Amino acid sequence: MSKIYLVDDQPISNFITKKLLEIEGYQGTVKDFTNPCEAMEFVSEDSDAIIFLDLNMPEMNGWEFLEMLQSRNCRHRIIILTSSTSKIDVDKAKDYPAVIKYMVKPMNKQKFSELSGLLKAS
Repeated sequence: MSKIYLVDDQPISNFITKKLLEIEGYQGTVKDFTNPCEAMEFVSEDSDAIIFLDLNMPEMNGWEFLEMLQSRNCRHRIIILTSSTSKIDVDKAKDYPAVIKYMVKPMNKQKFSELSGLLKAS
């Protein structure tokens, strides 16, 4: 079972995602970060995790985070979890092979159930 990392500058978003993981019965390790720079240092040391990634963050946005992961040859699977409904962002996400899903906040049980296959396959 893979580790799951939550990278979002909004603590409430990480809290909601963590609670939904619990409700769905996820038993693995879940670590959350509100600072993407701190998260990058942590996840760079790991391999084969699932990362829930926000796009709009200070210091380092989600696109910069993805670029840095790629440059470090990290093999994580990324679920973008963002407030952006922009078609430009949705299309840009397709340029990153690591991105396995693009989801719009707020996260809820119904949206989360779409992920159960991805999370169980980990």
